[in-house]
Amino acid sequence: MLRKALLLCTLVLAGVGVWLLGRRLWAPGFQALGVAALLFLGIAFENWRYRTGPAPPGATWQRTDEKFADPVSGEEMQVEYDPVSGARRYVPR
Repeated sequence: MLRKALLLCTLVLAGVGVWLLGRRLWAPGFQALGVAALLFLGIAFENWRYRTGPAPPGATWQRTDEKFADPVSGEEMQVEYDPVSGARRYVPR
């Protein structure tokens, strides 16, 4: 939800930048486009950086005492940990 709101703000800011450039207001127009580009890159980088990958080969998962409710689905999740790689995963209980 927040990601979509930020993308909408980025689109609006880019539109304002293009509008300002159309009115020959060069400095504020380029500034608005630059901020929109940085915001878009930040949103794209966050999506790429925090994506979960496949489990490491040969992982031996151990259950921990950690449990939490998934904020999106409301489902209770169990945390598992691989002591060799340090990887963690979250499985529905």
